[in-house]
Amino acid sequence: MTTTIPGPDGRPRCRWCAAAPEFFAYHDTEWGFPVDDDHRLFEKLCLEGFQSGLSWRTILAKRENFRAAFEGFAFERIAGFTAADVDRLLKNDGIVRHRGKIEAVINNARRALELVETEGSLAAHVWRFEPSSAELGPPQSASTSPASVALSKDLKKRGWSFVGPTTVFAFMQAMGLINDHAEGCVVRDAVDRARAAFVRPGNAGA
Repeated sequence: MTTTIPGPDGRPRCRWCAAAPEFFAYHDTEWGFPVDDDHRLFEKLCLEGFQSGLSWRTILAKRENFRAAFEGFAFERIAGFTAADVDRLLKNDGIVRHRGKIEAVINNARRALELVETEGSLAAHVWRFEPSSAELGPPQSASTSPASVALSKDLKKRGWSFVGPTTVFAFMQAMGLINDHAEGCVVRDAVDRARAAFVRPGNAGA
């Protein structure tokens, strides 16, 4: 089976884009490009948790609703959510109404605040788990990795929930901690360039 398909412009893209037409824009402009913004990183961890048992297409279609419901994933604000907010969110049909996942976002927001207090930023901590190229297999050949297992264990130890190794691996793929674009994908080289130019958070003054 080939690992790429032609995109709207005829150039090759990762095969998973074929699942939905809206995947092309996400694939071309977001997936795999390195991110150091704490709120975007927190958002992705939360959305990957919501995706558990569902499709990414479902979550992507509701992403703006999630952003509105969860204050733009500003964990500083979500940490103050109460039981009344959980009840409110359970009535919001624009998101995935799953009590455990909603409560996990609130819990993880509080844990994120603690992590920022001790580690400086969520970004600085997450990027410490960036794997070396020697650790990586062929693109899109795995659903977990030693690095995703390590970060998952670290977050769970800190009290985070819905952050299993598969969820964390998908997060790492999307947030650019690895370049998992298929060989031959037109975006792979662009991600390589972006990662080469990217200043890893926490390096300054280290």
